[in-house]
Amino acid sequence: MDRIALLKELTEAFGVSGHEEDIVSILKEKFAGNVTITSDRIGSVIAKKVGTDEKLKIMFAAHMDEIGFMVQEITKEGFIKFLPIGGWWSGNLPGLRVQIKTKKGEYIPGVIGLKPIHDLQPEERKKLPDIEKMYIDVGGTKHFHPKEKFGITPGDPVVPEGMFQQLANSDLCVAKAWDDRVGCALLVELLNNLTATEHPNTVYLAATVQEEVGLRGAKTSAFAVAPDVGFALDVSICRDTPGYDEEAVEKIGSGVGVIIYDRTMIPHRKLKEFVCELADLNNIPYHFTSLKGGYDTGTIHLTNFGVPCLALGVPCRYVHSGASIISLEDYENMLNLITLIVKNLNQDVVQQIIK
Repeated sequence: MDRIALLKELTEAFGVSGHEEDIVSILKEKFAGNVTITSDRIGSVIAKKVGTDEKLKIMFAAHMDEIGFMVQEITKEGFIKFLPIGGWWSGNLPGLRVQIKTKKGEYIPGVIGLKPIHDLQPEERKKLPDIEKMYIDVGGTKHFHPKEKFGITPGDPVVPEGMFQQLANSDLCVAKAWDDRVGCALLVELLNNLTATEHPNTVYLAATVQEEVGLRGAKTSAFAVAPDVGFALDVSICRDTPGYDEEAVEKIGSGVGVIIYDRTMIPHRKLKEFVCELADLNNIPYHFTSLKGGYDTGTIHLTNFGVPCLALGVPCRYVHSGASIISLEDYENMLNLITLIVKNLNQDVVQQIIK
């Protein structure tokens, strides 16, 4: 499998929360083979790979949606007011190139505009801009109104426009939507690894919708699967750039991020210990980290009468912006770790974890 081609295809695809159809099409094609593919009623896709024990169900969740925007209204002058979808810092927005997807399926390029610095009052320059004062400019003029020319209407989805690219240091890749197309790619490659080997469980690869607006697809997917153990595959925060504590361990090249706390879940202690011991035995680098946001495991672990869960992340710089960076080496370490998890997570191990 061409990893670079897979990462490029997934990150460049359009898929803001609630509009993940393009990602669904890609993943269904990649999943096709010796698996059963189902969907829940809000769009999540679940691939089932049966192992030697069909009763033991292991769920890996990665969300398909990316942060973006929604058209709120179009002014009479042809400028587009918008609503943020997911967590945005307003300082990242002015000048950001975007794409609007119309009901006809056309992609309309635009740019987020704001009054230039020359016309800002001194007190305005000291403050972050208000998102409510920003707009998207798609080239509207007196004789060219976007609603009439393109059929743009309120509710149309918008995402940043971003090209996948390997940097001069070819181990590092920049793109939009690593959060969480990196997890989607890991689902595809994990399935590829499992195709040629036996595993003592049945694996459910859940590509979920609407994580960025409340872990919604993970909730419906977990209800459908009823897993015995659950994992979220996502990004974790890098804290290795200027402005952070030099002692921070969350760095590009530091291996898998093991999430010890986020606002939605404290991980299952024994499951975390099992994964870390597995990584230690196989010389897979990892580090502990935390997040003020949440992962799909935040809702998976509350399914039925409880599911032992753990979130794992590929370290990522500039999360929730128009362009972020990951390391292919960290990605490889994550893939190796989750493959080992599947090969080693049998009934006896799970019983030791849950008792």
